[in-house]
Amino acid sequence: MYTPKHFEETRPEVLRDLIGAHPLATVVTTTARGVDANHIPLLWRADGSPLGTLIGHVARANPMWKDHRPEVEVLAIFQGPAAYITPAWYPTKAETGKVVPTWNYAVVHARGTMRAIEDRAWLRAQIEALTARMESPRAELSGAAPWASADAPADYIEAMLGAIVGIEIAISDLGGKWKASQNQPERNQDGVIAGLMATANDPATEAMAKLIAERRGN
Repeated sequence: MYTPKHFEETRPEVLRDLIGAHPLATVVTTTARGVDANHIPLLWRADGSPLGTLIGHVARANPMWKDHRPEVEVLAIFQGPAAYITPAWYPTKAETGKVVPTWNYAVVHARGTMRAIEDRAWLRAQIEALTARMESPRAELSGAAPWASADAPADYIEAMLGAIVGIEIAISDLGGKWKASQNQPERNQDGVIAGLMATANDPATEAMAKLIAERRGN
């Protein structure tokens, strides 16, 4: 990933926070047929290693878990806030006209070796951890009870466990790119923040506005 220094993010805790907030990853693997990509929710897990592990699962019918070349690392991409930036928001547009559109975004790339896991106990624990992670915020917002695997018939859950395969990615490299108008003068940043915040009912643009303010220390 091309990452100019002013857009680079290397702090592990910041990278993990984005993974936790945006767990749906694009997982890129290499197979005998070429490059493949699948979209899979992954959780970060501390395991005593420097960078930790990503865990998830795929349908047993998905060839990803057995077709990937185990000697080649996989790449998991996590996409955070993103927004189109119009040059109309830059005060310098009126002065020089030397401005162009761009796209702001925050993204994390995690590389590592992947292995498939068919152990039922591991799969059950992974499913319960993922469910708890995703159901808790929903329950807090709605006031409704969170769904749990125990709500479904036990034999049904057992059948579903047989239809999936776990994946575990031991992270060897973790990096991020926070492209949040750091290359613009402060008044242009102010203009971008104001423009994004004026976009009605769009949580994504509001999240980017906050990110721009955070990146410059406000």
